[in-house]
Amino acid sequence: MNFADKMNGCFYGAAFGDALGGLVEFSTVENILNNYPPNGPENLEGEIAYVTDDTQMSLALADAMLSVIQQNNKRNGNGTTFTPQRLESSIRKHFIEWSHSPDNTRAPGMTCLKACANLEQPIAWQQATIQESKGCGANMRVTPIALIPDKYFKIPSDRYAIAQYQAGFTHGHPTALVASDLTCFTMQTLLNTDAPLNPTALLATLNDYINTQKNHYHYDWLGNLWQRSYTSSAKDYIARGWQECEAILEKVKTAITKPYPSNTDPCELTGEGWVAEEAFATGLLCFLLYPEQPLNALNRAVVTRGDSDSIACLTGAFVGAYHGANVWPQDWFHKIEYHEKIEMILKAMV
Repeated sequence: MNFADKMNGCFYGAAFGDALGGLVEFSTVENILNNYPPNGPENLEGEIAYVTDDTQMSLALADAMLSVIQQNNKRNGNGTTFTPQRLESSIRKHFIEWSHSPDNTRAPGMTCLKACANLEQPIAWQQATIQESKGCGANMRVTPIALIPDKYFKIPSDRYAIAQYQAGFTHGHPTALVASDLTCFTMQTLLNTDAPLNPTALLATLNDYINTQKNHYHYDWLGNLWQRSYTSSAKDYIARGWQECEAILEKVKTAITKPYPSNTDPCELTGEGWVAEEAFATGLLCFLLYPEQPLNALNRAVVTRGDSDSIACLTGAFVGAYHGANVWPQDWFHKIEYHEKIEMILKAMV
């Protein structure tokens, strides 16, 4: 399987999960099954399958990053493509444009809306962010960063620094930053995995990554963001986020090793997904429960009592990153809203 196919599977998988989960967000499992018998929504229906703010903000972030790449190419590709200075203005511009878009009617998160309004002011992005928010709006949009080719990053760790950086524009809590980093790392790991998936081994890889990052604060990218928190140092600030993600990952490990009834709502095991680390964990859990049954994994993420669109968005991204685009029904690709834009973005990323 070539890498481009896995890229397509990842980006489209996120959008497919978002669209299906968006149909049932804020519903109980009982209501979902009653309204979409017998197993909940399993197919993209209608001429257009509408997505939520999760995919819209992913597209905004992709536009922001591709704009910087295009500007760099006009300079004959000299120098590092991504720097904090180049990305700041581009992310600010595209997030603000999203916030004013007439399509921004999909129950957008209040944190993102408030932060985008602040970004319109002549203040540093560290002052614009909503400091104590760790909502899943931080990491549900991180997929494009996992897909950008290595050649555009000065060093490999910049990919994950940028995952934290973009989260910080709206969500200032350290766990929002770290969950975005860990989500991106997981997608990258799956994109580069060709061997049969071992869920326990994947979780061990993620734990190893956490252990290497626990005390690392990306000063070049995050600047003085930590100073707005209630911690005494940048090290303590970022460690708080890694500790919370490490704890939720332990819940995922428990959930895949202990026997639970097949109809157990994953939200009972790893959280409802309204906050970043829970969206990551529950999305990952749904994938790991059905690593070789992609549509079952996506359905499991959709039929949840929590933030179903964000959970399913991440599950779809994980599934697609591992399996590629061929696991998705072919008619879904033309039904999904923003299909042409997604195609344009994916072609520009190669």
